[in-house]
Amino acid sequence: MDPHTASAIEHPAYAAADLHTTRVLSLDAGGRILDWISWQDAACLYVREAVAWTLGDPCLVIHGGFRRDTGDQSILALHPIVASRGHCHGGAVDPSPALNNSALFARDRYLCLYCGRHCGRNELTRDHVLPLSRGGRDVWENVVSACLACNLKKGGRTPQQAAMPLLAVPYKPSWVEHLILSNRNILADQMEFLVHHLPRDRRPAA
Repeated sequence: MDPHTASAIEHPAYAAADLHTTRVLSLDAGGRILDWISWQDAACLYVREAVAWTLGDPCLVIHGGFRRDTGDQSILALHPIVASRGHCHGGAVDPSPALNNSALFARDRYLCLYCGRHCGRNELTRDHVLPLSRGGRDVWENVVSACLACNLKKGGRTPQQAAMPLLAVPYKPSWVEHLILSNRNILADQMEFLVHHLPRDRRPAA
């Protein structure tokens, strides 16, 4: 199948699934969560017979080329969660989410953690709770989203010195939280699987 000429149709059970927005959740054969992958990368796993197992109903059906002998078109149904064959690293540590502004703003739900105002991405800045000039570090636990006005008002002071208490305590997201925050088009089966793997203190109440 040629991925450049392949097309996709929506599965009836997944009306929101779309070729341009749907990503597949990749696991290793032991069920460890790896990352989001494109439908092209997922299709390659199927074609190479490198899929160990899947979860969920097919979310995308990929149509490939036509066979010369029968005239039949090749069809590949992709599942929302795919585990690939290969060596499992049982004691492997989940990767640490990279700290960048996009991930930070997503963690803080695009809120200024000083005034509470919901902002667009171009209205937010990265503020260091303990300023770098005072020995603060550029790490998840010391940065928050702040609107430009609040960042300027706080300046090189701590929240206590500026009388600007934080609305939430900054924290480093787990790898699973990072995956949830980084994908705006998570399918139902994927979300259910990811939520089950969130740290217990982060899981929504039943």
